[in-house]
Amino acid sequence: MGDLLIRNISDALKRDISARAEKNGNSLSDEAKNLLQKAIIDTAKADVPTKSAWEAMREIFAPKNEAEAREAEEYAEIMDEIEAKRKKDFGRPFEGME
Repeated sequence: MGDLLIRNISDALKRDISARAEKNGNSLSDEAKNLLQKAIIDTAKADVPTKSAWEAMREIFAPKNEAEAREAEEYAEIMDEIEAKRKKDFGRPFEGME
């Protein structure tokens, strides 16, 4: 096993680690190793990519079976038709409006 020397630790930090070591029944060195290991594990957990809000909602509202998928496709087609008609009529005056 290798050694690690950490220089210029503040007295307060050393006291805190020492107090934790005493409380946990560890040596100062063992407590420092435990703290470093915990920090590495916590950092690795934080590095796991999380889903965006869009991805999470898409997963929740995604079709659960073939019937829902067909309904979603039909709905999308209807909405596309409405949008196409809206764009076609954009800028034209309403009938009966002068």
